[in-house]
Amino acid sequence: MTHTFLVEIGLEEIPAHVVTPSAQQLTERVSSFLREKRLSFENIETFSTPRRLAVKVLNLADQQANIEEEAKGPAKKIAQDAEGNWSKAAIGFSRGQGMTPADIFFKELKGVEYAYVNKFIAGKKAFEVLSDIKTAITSMVFPTMMRWGSNDFKFVRPLKWIVALLDDEVIPFNILDVKTANISQGHRFLGKSVTLKNAADYPEALLPEYVIADSQVRKNLIVQQIKDMATKNDWQIIVDDDLLEEVNNLVEYPTVFAGNFDYKYLEIPDEVLITSMKDHQRFFYVQDKAGKLLPNFVSVRNGVADNIDTVIAGNEKVLTARLEDAAFFFHEDQKNSIADYVEHLKKVMFHDKIGTTFEKMQRVQLLSELLANYLEFDEEHKSDLKRAAQIYKFDLVTGMVGEFSELQGVMGEKYALLMGEKAEVATAIKEHYMPISADGELPKTAVGALLAVADKLDSISAFFAAGMIPTGSNDPYALRRQAAGIARIVMAQGWSLSAVQLFEIVEKNATKNPELYQKIMPNETETEVTSFIVERIKKILEAQNYNFDVIETVTAERKNGFKEMIDAAEILKNHSGDEDFKETVEATTRVLRLAKKADLPADFKLNSELFENNAERVFSSKVAEIERKSFYNAEEIFQQLRTMRSVINAYFDETMVMAKDENIRNNRLQQLSLYAEFAYKLGDLTKLNVK
Repeated sequence: MTHTFLVEIGLEEIPAHVVTPSAQQLTERVSSFLREKRLSFENIETFSTPRRLAVKVLNLADQQANIEEEAKGPAKKIAQDAEGNWSKAAIGFSRGQGMTPADIFFKELKGVEYAYVNKFIAGKKAFEVLSDIKTAITSMVFPTMMRWGSNDFKFVRPLKWIVALLDDEVIPFNILDVKTANISQGHRFLGKSVTLKNAADYPEALLPEYVIADSQVRKNLIVQQIKDMATKNDWQIIVDDDLLEEVNNLVEYPTVFAGNFDYKYLEIPDEVLITSMKDHQRFFYVQDKAGKLLPNFVSVRNGVADNIDTVIAGNEKVLTARLEDAAFFFHEDQKNSIADYVEHLKKVMFHDKIGTTFEKMQRVQLLSELLANYLEFDEEHKSDLKRAAQIYKFDLVTGMVGEFSELQGVMGEKYALLMGEKAEVATAIKEHYMPISADGELPKTAVGALLAVADKLDSISAFFAAGMIPTGSNDPYALRRQAAGIARIVMAQGWSLSAVQLFEIVEKNATKNPELYQKIMPNETETEVTSFIVERIKKILEAQNYNFDVIETVTAERKNGFKEMIDAAEILKNHSGDEDFKETVEATTRVLRLAKKADLPADFKLNSELFENNAERVFSSKVAEIERKSFYNAEEIFQQLRTMRSVINAYFDETMVMAKDENIRNNRLQQLSLYAEFAYKLGDLTKLNVK
């Protein structure tokens, strides 16, 4: 015999973004509870609306599974004395198992006899066990939690009712003063209370009271209504998945409707209109078949179609007020010049420990110039980059961005074009914010990409120099995201840049322009900054499922470029199955381990006259041959290591590196160091596991 078990938690409205993860959490906690209590079941169905979280357990066992096992106790020599009397340990063991010493028997385990009892625990009825389901509810955690009344108990929102039904029987328990019952609630305005005769009746019993408890059914209904409306009006209604999820979690009984706004507002940039509709009002925006924005919007009402005209009028009124503000700012902002806005930035603090936004722009302009020279940008790109860096934050002090902060960069591009800037400059202003999320879109233009790198690099170095370094999960200035952005942009552009090179450019800029770095000189932060950036490369490689030892190997050398690190990981992975892979790595690591012992001056010169055998001469000749080629890709580096394997083995067969004569010893360490410098281009192979 099996049962259907229902738990429904009624609440004040839950924030939309919390509904889905909360429903999933309830399912997981109920599932864990049942497994811990040895109550088998077939499946759990999950339900959620803004006012309820519920689970329905199908084919729940009638009772717990019985426990039949041998419980092991103390060794026989401890359980009994020489006369065969039971010790306190044996008595305590048997009592702890709910038995007496008479139930003890002995079995040998690895040559030692131990006391055992046959333990049998009869499973309890499901009804009895489920009275503890309260713990699965009260242990739930949420991003924000509330207390109400004079209670210490915290939950996502105040509890209003609890349904707990095993078939047709109420499972009795209470949380605070809310007792379980078989009574649920319908739609707040359209429905009334619902007496559930049986758990199996859920969620169908709520439908007459205008509640669709199954979130997927609700979402499908919204999508179908939108499709029908688009077909009827020959529209394209842009359904963003995140917005659909949010809207779905705001309603219990959805009715889709459309509204309009005045054509005059279409002169405002599309991004402003879409932001007003999508982000501020949770409306879906509408395009014609050619992709041109139309003066219409689509929204979802929490209820039926009665008096829908009044609802539409109210939504149109709210949106129109928003668009009036946008139109005002759009026209007012164009009354000032870019130079006016840049001048205003001199009074805007980027951070009180770092300086103004204008000072940041000055640092970034100079950083961009140094990076452009290093990457050998042509003169046109350098000119565009210089102009973009001079003005790229100007839109922060416009009225539009003050009202719609999410449009920073976007409005910078729009206004720059309207005020006569080159398209390349305007695009770079928008792109310097990219990526805006971990997997966000990257800049497409080289100028925008370099400006984005320079801006993020300045932020990271400045905050580290000011002592505001992310710790644990605390990263209020999103420096990890910015570091990941630098790595992703550099790799996407195919630039050969490393964390060490980037930091050296910051140091060079600070040395040449100390007046811009008065509070944030990067003197002693190289290790922290470069390691912080390389840590993002590790995360990228982890996401691509490279082995831990490969990741540690290729990221060990912070002076290696980001792209080179990724390429090295792929090469090591591809060759790991080669027949001679282990021998190649082991030969190289012999060199690396000894080279690490070298403590020689930077200007130490190799002296071929100190060579004592032919293996030294061959080794040195091969290294010199390698050095004559200025660039190797990861595959070429590995092939050189493979070729050098026999040379290295012969070298060590004939040569004692740590010779007693200091001059000979240092000369040999220098030989190895020169080769190690080449091998390190692939990473520190001593960290690679080839056993």
